[in-house]
Amino acid sequence: MKRPTIADIAARAGVSKVAVSYALNGQPGVSEATRARIVAIAEEIGWRPNSAARALNGARADCVGLALCRPARILGVEPFFMELISGIEGVLADRSYALLLQVVTDHQQESEVYRRWWGESRIDGAFLVDLHTSDTRVGELERLGMPVVVIGHPSESGSLSSIWSDDGQAVRETVGYLVALGHRRIARVAGLPELVHTAVRDRAFAEACQGVAEPVTVHTDYTGEEGARATRRLLSSPDRPTAIIYDNDIMAVAGLSVAQEMRVEVPRDLSVVAWDDSPLSQVVRPPLTALTRDIPAYGAHAAQRLLALIAGESVPPYEDQAAALTPRGSTGPAPAWMSRS
Repeated sequence: MKRPTIADIAARAGVSKVAVSYALNGQPGVSEATRARIVAIAEEIGWRPNSAARALNGARADCVGLALCRPARILGVEPFFMELISGIEGVLADRSYALLLQVVTDHQQESEVYRRWWGESRIDGAFLVDLHTSDTRVGELERLGMPVVVIGHPSESGSLSSIWSDDGQAVRETVGYLVALGHRRIARVAGLPELVHTAVRDRAFAEACQGVAEPVTVHTDYTGEEGARATRRLLSSPDRPTAIIYDNDIMAVAGLSVAQEMRVEVPRDLSVVAWDDSPLSQVVRPPLTALTRDIPAYGAHAAQRLLALIAGESVPPYEDQAAALTPRGSTGPAPAWMSRS
């Protein structure tokens, strides 16, 4: 079956195609009764505006873009982005907006994707994620003049509107909790060092441990494989940590498996904390102590701000709620041997 056209509506309504165009685009030139009849027929036969024609007329695309520079295989198992997108989609769906998503291999390709989408009028705005230090994408998007919301710290977002949460506060709360339990050898299996939020966590971790604990940070690519490899190295060290904080739940679950493989009992011999709570953190045994935040709400707030930008409103930087520690069975007092070492 062919796609319904304006000509089909005109034939059904007994009017010209020009009259149908006026009616569907909210322009004067037809009576309200005719307009209502035309709109009803369009709904009945399932007519939808052609996006290319709308672009030529300067109409909005009713679509926003998100390009992700992550391996596609990781997106299928990492809860953070799935929950973030669910929050974004919830807001967009209420406004009859679509999300155009593409996985890219590097930042150059990501910038090219945004330029093409914007130039072809396929999107009205975009999200920028995984903000890097001295991120070249920021300047390129500023030059495009496209509405953009950066999901990242405002220190590196230039003139683009941003939404972020205080990762430093969450790190300090976690270290304070572990120190109160008697832990003095605390490691962190972190994400990519060039990411702005990783750098924020790095600094906060070093500062929180100063004078009270011996900190070790190992950077990885967020995958379970790298998380497991880092955990084996840490637990094989002569000065092995008694607590490990992981920058995502995938690595924390992988680290828990390595500890069990190496006969290191959690939490008796090792306490484990996961960043970004998810059902994955709660179904393992023991369930993981986690830094919990409402990620779908985070995505929803980002979407609300992008739609406001598209509508021409001024949107200042917005600090969302910081992650809070949720203790569960994977953390406990430092092992007895620690007090004797």
